[in-house]
Amino acid sequence: MRTDLDHLNVAKRQELARVVAILFDEFQAALVGRTAPHARSARILKVVLFGSYARGDWVADPQGGYFSDFDIVVVVNHEELTDMTEYWRGAEDHLLRELESGGTIRTSVNLIVHSLADVNARLRRGRPFFVNIVRDGIALHDTPDYPFDPARPLSPEAALTEARGYFDEWFFTAAGFADTASYAASQGRHKEAAFQLHQATERLYHCTLLVLTLYSTKSHKLNFLRSQAERLAPALIPAWPRDTRFAKRCFELLRRAYVDARYSPHYRISAEELDWLIERVGVLRRLVEQVCRQHLDGAED
Repeated sequence: MRTDLDHLNVAKRQELARVVAILFDEFQAALVGRTAPHARSARILKVVLFGSYARGDWVADPQGGYFSDFDIVVVVNHEELTDMTEYWRGAEDHLLRELESGGTIRTSVNLIVHSLADVNARLRRGRPFFVNIVRDGIALHDTPDYPFDPARPLSPEAALTEARGYFDEWFFTAAGFADTASYAASQGRHKEAAFQLHQATERLYHCTLLVLTLYSTKSHKLNFLRSQAERLAPALIPAWPRDTRFAKRCFELLRRAYVDARYSPHYRISAEELDWLIERVGVLRRLVEQVCRQHLDGAED
């Protein structure tokens, strides 16, 4: 695996060094007081930069408001250590605080965590997402004597069958949530509609990731899912305008709806904001269908 960062400027290399330091510091903090065997022997084996900043095709568009994120996979030595709430919430919160404070980190970080055994099992099954990480990624930290297994090819026929199954399941259930949201909005049940729109959006992004790579993280975070899907399919970017405060506020309301629209008495969303979100989720729905069908049709040829 590559280790060079020569294609990045000094500031970006400093950002990545700070990201790695935070990951190690917060992981150690999360282990304090834990006595389970997997916690006592816990280790970060690898930290790998993948995606646009590894390939060299990242985007920085101040006018349109679109900026590529750092995509980071952390590889640990026990499956139990991949629990994001138990072991990585502190790291995610710390990275976000530093980004918002304007410190060393100026780039959003998308973090996924897997055990080495899980990554190697996926490589042996030919999962394209992990094959691409090993092929194109850059090791920011690599513990000796813990190699990745060689990837085994997945037949095009098997990949197509699996991708079609994902599309049939995830796209059409997403459409159901979107339809329910529109009905709830028409009845004045705004908070319920916002939650249903979140579910529709989440499933549309999972659909895209699963169809294109046969993999998606177990995440409800729309910022993260949007970034991952748009990285693979830039055609999805226009679904969410980023050039006005209203557009940014509406997406933030959608992002928060997974928890706050159900449980917070302080969550408020106007009819205007809801109508805009319904329209944009409709746009996303059409774009996801186009991207996925093009991929599936191309795989048949």
